[in-house]
Amino acid sequence: MVSSTSEPGWPGVPPAPGDLIGMLEQGRRQFLALVDHVRPELHRYCTRMTGSAADGEDVVQETLARAYYELSQLKEMPALRPWLFRIAHNRAIDHWRHESTRASEPLEAAAEIAGAAALEPDNALARRQAVQAALGCFLALAPAQRGCVILKDVLDHSLEEIAAELDLSVPAVKAALHRGRAALQARIEAPPPRAARPGETSAELRRYASLFNAHDWDGVRSLLADDVRLDLVSRRKAAGRREVGMYFSNYDRAGGWHLVAARFEGREVLAVLADPDSPAPRYFVELGWRDGAVISIRDFRYVAYIAQEGSFELDAA
Repeated sequence: MVSSTSEPGWPGVPPAPGDLIGMLEQGRRQFLALVDHVRPELHRYCTRMTGSAADGEDVVQETLARAYYELSQLKEMPALRPWLFRIAHNRAIDHWRHESTRASEPLEAAAEIAGAAALEPDNALARRQAVQAALGCFLALAPAQRGCVILKDVLDHSLEEIAAELDLSVPAVKAALHRGRAALQARIEAPPPRAARPGETSAELRRYASLFNAHDWDGVRSLLADDVRLDLVSRRKAAGRREVGMYFSNYDRAGGWHLVAARFEGREVLAVLADPDSPAPRYFVELGWRDGAVISIRDFRYVAYIAQEGSFELDAA
């Protein structure tokens, strides 16, 4: 009798390319569902490690991509939260160092200091200061100090959890926490720099918002470059006018949105309100331009918590 070894999934027979892509996509979705409850907390951490809510989300995506790859190489499932935070910490430091020309203290510089009463971790004042501190204040801290202060005073992790997440000893965590709190307090108490006058948003961005609000999808599509790329963050990606066109059809059916040209952390964005009279944006969309045409659309609709980590300057025009 001849075995039906040509059937997909038969032992020893590799799946067809189409089946393999489907299996990989299913595995990716299962992994994202597994870590979904940790993602907002990861973002709060990465936002303060990088000093930017948008950059923080970039690091979260890098973290999850790296974790998904590493998971396929492991023989057993690691403790999820400390494993993800350990990857996120290293990714955030790499990102910050890439973006900054300043010298920074390495993680190993969290030296242990034994027995000092000042290292008592339960400091209510320090926790309040960390929660209320502007994102940029954390960048004054060395990476190990920054990580310990954020994990303890913002996210309320225990010393033992922080030690596992940052691969440090508990005494080293206490030392970094003590030094980081002192550095953060000094930064908070320093005179604020003179605020720059907010710039006006571009005419192209305002035109896009106007066409979008009018449901003039032909007008919106006329602004797209042929090689436009869409990133519906955490959901899907698309490229080219034809594929990206479905994105506008979905918005047309969804309703409950109104776009306003704005700035978020100094970047031009489209703030998305529930309606024209809403007091605050629900999330935002970031566009990339080339020679007056839209070459990228990054929509944060499905990770709306990002909007809570920064401030918007809405265009009054």
